[in-house]
Amino acid sequence: MSISIRQLTPIFAGEVTGVDITKPLSPDDVKAIEAGMDRHAVLVFHGQALTDEQQQAFSRNFGPLEDARGGNITKAADKRLGEGMNDVSNLGKDGKPLPKDSRQHLFNIGNMLWHSDSSFRAIPAKYSLLSCRVLNEKGGNTEFADMRAAYDDLDADTKAEIDGMIAEHSLMYSRGSLGFLDYTEDEKKMFKPVRQSLVRTHPVSGRKSLYLSSHAGGIIGMSMPEARILLRDLTEHATQPKYVYVHKWQRHDLVMWDNRQVLHRVRRYDASQPRDMRRTTVAGNTMTTAQAEAA
Repeated sequence: MSISIRQLTPIFAGEVTGVDITKPLSPDDVKAIEAGMDRHAVLVFHGQALTDEQQQAFSRNFGPLEDARGGNITKAADKRLGEGMNDVSNLGKDGKPLPKDSRQHLFNIGNMLWHSDSSFRAIPAKYSLLSCRVLNEKGGNTEFADMRAAYDDLDADTKAEIDGMIAEHSLMYSRGSLGFLDYTEDEKKMFKPVRQSLVRTHPVSGRKSLYLSSHAGGIIGMSMPEARILLRDLTEHATQPKYVYVHKWQRHDLVMWDNRQVLHRVRRYDASQPRDMRRTTVAGNTMTTAQAEAA
């Protein structure tokens, strides 16, 4: 059976059938999935009961995995998952839901903001792959917004205005917007802002897209209030319902998305119940803009 992709919305996101990603892929399967990502930006695979090792093996078909260090405040001794896995669950090392007042839980609430994974790194991520291991029945949908279509629909004056703009991204911006301001000196160094182009061009399709994120908190050459109003206006435009696909999770779903083309966010859920979601991240291979002055 060959791979087939059914488009899920009028503009993007696809559902993949005809492949078992728990097993090694053929070169043709890899090419078909990459082509699907270039076109649809988000791909959904149902019924994939993956182990961590199988998820990592599938992810490596598309490039090396990103080093997960520097993307959260969880201490090494408290981490629940092994190297190469990003824990975006609500669980502690004991497998139980984190207390609502725990620092780790409060920091993770930032995932409910619109963002692009690893935009706070000088070389941002290529793909993210999220596997649902334990489903929380109340809430927890993940929403994706197509930044290509959002860019296409901007008026000519706005496109001209933002062309060449450089934004500063940091986890301290996204978490600070929620009132999370308590960082150690080591965390402040780790989360030092990096620079990203506000408009990106996809290396395969050549399509331009907005490169937004809750991690973006400033624009070079603009005052902070002016920059944040512009970023907020662009995000409000780019996350209108017509640009959004809402994924309602089923257990053993794997959803894969291109961080160069979409934003995403998780919606609120019952944090007293376990939700086990495990992400692998395929590393990017290039900066969007020079980092010398921000280093």
